[in-house]
Amino acid sequence: MKNYFQFEKLGTNYRREFIGGLTTFLSMAYILIVNPLTLSLESIPNLPDSMRMDSGAVFVATALAAAIGSLIMGLIAKYPIALAPGVGLNAFFAYTVILTMEIPWQTALTGVLFSGIIFILLTLTGLREQIINSIPVELKLAVGAGIGLFITFIGFQNAGIIINDDAVLVGLGDLTNGNTLLAIFGIFITVILMTKGVKGGIFFGMVITAVLGMMVGLIDIPSKVIGAVPSLEPTFGAALDPIFNNTSDLFTIQMLVVVLTFLFVDFFDTAGTLVAVANQANLMKDNKLPRAGRALFADSCATVVGAILGTSTTTSYIESSAGVAAGARTGFASVVTAGFFLLALLFSPLLEVITAPVTAPALIIVGVLMVSALGKIDWEKFEIAVPAFLTIIAMPLTYSIATGIAIGFVFYPITMIMKGRGKEIHPIMYLLFVIFTLYFIFLV
Repeated sequence: MKNYFQFEKLGTNYRREFIGGLTTFLSMAYILIVNPLTLSLESIPNLPDSMRMDSGAVFVATALAAAIGSLIMGLIAKYPIALAPGVGLNAFFAYTVILTMEIPWQTALTGVLFSGIIFILLTLTGLREQIINSIPVELKLAVGAGIGLFITFIGFQNAGIIINDDAVLVGLGDLTNGNTLLAIFGIFITVILMTKGVKGGIFFGMVITAVLGMMVGLIDIPSKVIGAVPSLEPTFGAALDPIFNNTSDLFTIQMLVVVLTFLFVDFFDTAGTLVAVANQANLMKDNKLPRAGRALFADSCATVVGAILGTSTTTSYIESSAGVAAGARTGFASVVTAGFFLLALLFSPLLEVITAPVTAPALIIVGVLMVSALGKIDWEKFEIAVPAFLTIIAMPLTYSIATGIAIGFVFYPITMIMKGRGKEIHPIMYLLFVIFTLYFIFLV
């Protein structure tokens, strides 16, 4: 095992890798709670049951997708990078695809499956570099920041801090409401933990908030801590049903936009995470990422597996940097993280104490982390600033990640051509311009 993961060459040992793997798990364990609540649309009242995914099944799918994805990354790519269903992508899945576009969640899972398969093909054929190079870096950064604002907006909604206002669209909620006060407490405690550099601050913030909620009677105390693993049957294989039974819903411009959005966000989120974590661990060689193809292959396989199990896109987690900071340098740390996700399956009864006000602080803080990309955008160049800004602002204001991406990708060629920089635009960007223009003409 030591030789396989090259412990001596990388100056590590079992203890450092185990602590690193555990630290990564604690830093991203919040997804076990956030993902089921997001995909089941628990915070949206009066929805038909057919629009809601089974939270117990999603919990199991989340844990298994994270475990399998992290295991593949650790054993094949040998990187200390863990995977799980991504925050932002799950929000797009639930609030845009299901709630706004009214696409059945089974068909949405098929979209995730298709995006994963395309990701695998791009990785195996080497086309991934061409696509990465075709999208201007400013738009990649804008998408990340926009998603950060979007999930922060959702977090404020779930907390009851922001509510619907017919006069001005949104307004300030009732800050004396018990659940809202609980969420505000959660935000404060999580900010304090993160500011102090506590590993797993988001996760521990949720735990502390949930405990306080039980103490003051806002949350029911669970009857048990360890219980039987929920059934995966409600979601397992649902992604395959539309392929065989309802193909008419799959071949539409709307579905193409959904698949492209899943693919785009996962593709560049993964690339950014790989480079960031590898740099932190000093694993880059001549400014290149060794075994990059294997890492991207692991990520795309995890997306395919997750879709079949019944969850939104599985992607590499930047929280892996916490494990690297704790000493992780090899894929063995990812194997350890995978083991903890499997162990977490036994604690499903705790899900009932994790309510929307408890998860809201996690969404808000993750949003804070994601908007750091704003500082890397060249705002002095108007032809760049316009599509970047519109991408970012349109996501929360239209309640749609896909719409934000579409607006930015439509305006980018226009501003660049008007500035006389049309030759700098990659042909793939023109293709995306046509696709997203058709999206607005026929679907919006």
